[in-house]
Amino acid sequence: MPEGGATGGAIPDVAREAVAAPVRAARRTGLLVTLVLGGLTATPPLAMDMYLPALPQVTDALHAPAATVQLTLTACLAGMALGQLVVGPMSDRWGRRRPLLVGLAVYVVATALCALAPTVEALIAFRLAQGLAGAAGIVIARAVVRDLYDGVAMARFFSTLMLISGTAPVVAPLVGGQILRVTDWRGVFVVLTVVGVVLAGVVAARLPETLPASERHAGGVGEALHSMRRLLADPPFTGFLLTGGFAFAALFAYISASPFVIQEIYGASPQTFSLLFGVNSVGLVVVGQINGKVLVGRVRLDRALAAGLGVVLLAATALLLMTTGVFGKVGLVPVAVALFVLMSAMGVALPNAQTLALLRVRHSAGSASALLGTSSFAIGAVASPLVGIAGEDTAVPMAVVQLVAAVVALGCFVALCRPGRDGTEPVGAGEAAGAGTEGAER
Repeated sequence: MPEGGATGGAIPDVAREAVAAPVRAARRTGLLVTLVLGGLTATPPLAMDMYLPALPQVTDALHAPAATVQLTLTACLAGMALGQLVVGPMSDRWGRRRPLLVGLAVYVVATALCALAPTVEALIAFRLAQGLAGAAGIVIARAVVRDLYDGVAMARFFSTLMLISGTAPVVAPLVGGQILRVTDWRGVFVVLTVVGVVLAGVVAARLPETLPASERHAGGVGEALHSMRRLLADPPFTGFLLTGGFAFAALFAYISASPFVIQEIYGASPQTFSLLFGVNSVGLVVVGQINGKVLVGRVRLDRALAAGLGVVLLAATALLLMTTGVFGKVGLVPVAVALFVLMSAMGVALPNAQTLALLRVRHSAGSASALLGTSSFAIGAVASPLVGIAGEDTAVPMAVVQLVAAVVALGCFVALCRPGRDGTEPVGAGEAAGAGTEGAER
């Protein structure tokens, strides 16, 4: 049977109360936990987006081709993918706090080493280590949300997290562009190191443990792999995982290619690029809030997800037509509008795909979160070098990767997720499980 809701017997009232107490206490911290989890989920955009305006400068400073410098993004992304696969099951066994604090400490060291990298090869290696360690914040933040919330409450919380973590892509490139006015690309990593130190201190001081000892898994690697196999044996969970992963690939194709597309092809300055990137991120945040405040609870999550994927597909198609010259030579404005629409639609597609996947899991939230994160970052890491395969003088590869990713995401959703059904019942809990109503007290 896939990952199930069975607990191996009824829990006495006293034991159940002991398990629920830490969860209620953490939930009462409300705003504080939201801010901390938002900071943790902001780690990827801070690590990547603040660095984006400096990519052309790194190319010159380290005497490396653009495709090689883009591997610094790929290495960080691959590290985040692999790191989640390890840290997620660890957090199911040892709780959320200890793996998170160790990961943040290593992240700080790796980021400081990036600032000292003498060659592009060393920078790629340090970025890989940075990604491996930074994965702790991403995967454990999602697991903590699953510890605390369920159903509609979880969907709304993910949209709130998108508001906080979405601020990072707005601010990071702007800050990165301004840092480049007074220093070089190494100064960007110095700032990221300071941010990591501050976040680690706040987590150590204020984030409570949300996984009681009675709910942790005693097994080792074998048990973690068995749990992941059971999760992947559930077609809707796998469908939501792949849907979110390929939607993220379309997003990361934009992240990886846009510095060169906007600055090299369309001649924009680093500051203009940062502004456009920030506007697109605002679109993602605003639509994410519309999803959480307006759509969730009124529109079925699978229908909202389908609508978001449809808009991504239309925007990617428009970009391909523009970049291939079907509409003649177009300037920066039409391309920027299409990118804005694509980014904004991610505010519906990504949180709903994650929510629908996690709603199918009552236990092993860390392993489930690891699979979600690993798939997204691994697929994104593959997409990253493809956008530069034709060099720096064309945006066609970016548009092709985005369109293919959107088509595959929609295909996985239709084929595996059984749209039209609720699709939210926990894996193994049966058709009668009320996934949307469990939330208040676990």
